Amino acid sequence: MSEAAVKIGLVLGAGGVTGGAFHAGVLAALHQAAGWDARKAAIIVGTSAGSIAGTTLRAGLSPTDMLARAEGRPLSANGARLMRRVGSPAAIPPLRAAPKSRRPAEMASILGRAVARPFAAAPWALLAGLLPDGTVSTGMISSAIGGLFSERWPTDPLWLCAVHQRDGKRVVFGRDGLLPPLPSAVAASCAIPGFFAPVTIDGEHYVDGGLHSPTNADLLADAGVDLVIVSSPMSITGNRLRLGADQPVRRWSGALLDAEALRLRRRRIPVVAFQPTPDDAAVMGANALDPRRRAAVARTIYESTLHRLQRADMQSRLAALQSR
Repeated sequence: MSEAAVKIGLVLGAGGVTGGAFHAGVLAALHQAAGWDARKAAIIVGTSAGSIAGTTLRAGLSPTDMLARAEGRPLSANGARLMRRVGSPAAIPPLRAAPKSRRPAEMASILGRAVARPFAAAPWALLAGLLPDGTVSTGMISSAIGGLFSERWPTDPLWLCAVHQRDGKRVVFGRDGLLPPLPSAVAASCAIPGFFAPVTIDGEHYVDGGLHSPTNADLLADAGVDLVIVSSPMSITGNRLRLGADQPVRRWSGALLDAEALRLRRRRIPVVAFQPTPDDAAVMGANALDPRRRAAVARTIYESTLHRLQRADMQSRLAALQSR
């Protein structure tokens, strides 16, 4: 297989506001160091914050402009023209619990499904249905995406992950003819249970795809790609212990990503995963919805990724990217 024939799958994981900044830093560094433009990915898999980043790439925003926007710097003429249709980044309300709990009958029904079909969905995704519905509208997300695409989908493959609220099963919008209005699909992928209100599409209620997995990289196992690049804001690299409220979630996210990468590698698909280092995670903080960290996170991750891409063990992979 020639280098020119390499088909690259791009996985953009969940992670809130700081996750979006993480993606901007990773993709801009790949563009700078390897000359690879993420807009050329054969398939983009997006989950939660990654669904926003992936849709923005498919709309035509360059990785360089993604970084500039995250840092509050001027964009290129093309980037500025695109983002005028979106507007300024929305102000997300403070993270808070929903005020009302679920009725006992609803909770009994959810627990009953978990017991009756324990392997039908990830247990944490099914049990998330025990949380009360959030009250914050996802309208800020769907309105922004609507400025780019309204109801139509991009021509190049874009797979967006959400979860059925009623049974915890993963749903992949953009695949197998499942093409609801794109703004609704992105909003559904981002609907954090207990915070955002579930998104209703054709009578079904959907919540954040990160409940199944923050990355969902396993979707590319049978997609015919030759290389998978993963940007995973919610995990962490290395074994160095670091005290922090985010550590359990980061270790859980990393374990899921390891399992997904193993499945891909068993299919002889190389995987390059970009995850926060402990120092990166300290800059990102525990509150993924904190907009005050956006610029610092984007710059930190950009520089951290550039440093990694200079290592000798990355050179052969860089060569494959440069052919694209």
